[in-house]
Amino acid sequence: MGSIGSIIAENRKKNKLTQPMLAKKLEDYGIHISHKTICAWEKDLAEPPIGTFLTICKMFNVPDIYEAYFGENPFDPASKLNRQGREKMAEYAELLIASGKFDKKEPEPLNVIPFVHRRLKLFDIRVSAGTGNFLDSDSFRWKEVGENVPKEADFGVTISGDSMEPQYRNKQIVWVQQTERLENGDIGIFYLNGNAYCKKLQDDENGLYLISLNEKYAPMKVAGTDDFRIFGRILN
Repeated sequence: MGSIGSIIAENRKKNKLTQPMLAKKLEDYGIHISHKTICAWEKDLAEPPIGTFLTICKMFNVPDIYEAYFGENPFDPASKLNRQGREKMAEYAELLIASGKFDKKEPEPLNVIPFVHRRLKLFDIRVSAGTGNFLDSDSFRWKEVGENVPKEADFGVTISGDSMEPQYRNKQIVWVQQTERLENGDIGIFYLNGNAYCKKLQDDENGLYLISLNEKYAPMKVAGTDDFRIFGRILN
């Protein structure tokens, strides 16, 4: 089995791109990351968001992402053929296309003008560790959102892990209103000693804690000497 980092590195080098050149190309897709982030991906020290990884595969025309990662694709009949068999299969496909009888019929486009309310930054909380300011991280992509996203939202975050289940699930997007002040009981995005968290704030006579909604995780006490700050309030 391969790794996401090796797939990115192999195809980047095959296309004669440096890491800074790849970072620049990704900007055309609304993905803003530094070459240092790409370096971390290729060393398997971090993983890109799934949307970013799929964009890179599309950019490099990776023919079969499943095969690149897992090896043989059991869902692809061609994977069971040798080189000569694959060539025969490609020749037959060309004959079918040339016949014009098996064209993929596209549905008639609807005369509807898509409405996009606005674009917001979408961060991946998994890659925020070590950043003093979550909002300064370059690990984000622009996401077009509609009226289903609260108007007060300033940015989005992709949750990682199960510590906030059942209310918030792994890989769920939450929308955040940027603020440095929260009330006791609010759920928000926090920075504590080098890591970013999605937690519930407990601020009362017992002290300051970050609380997980999943009871298998213990509360995290925030001491006066800790490097702690609030990034925003979750709205959904």
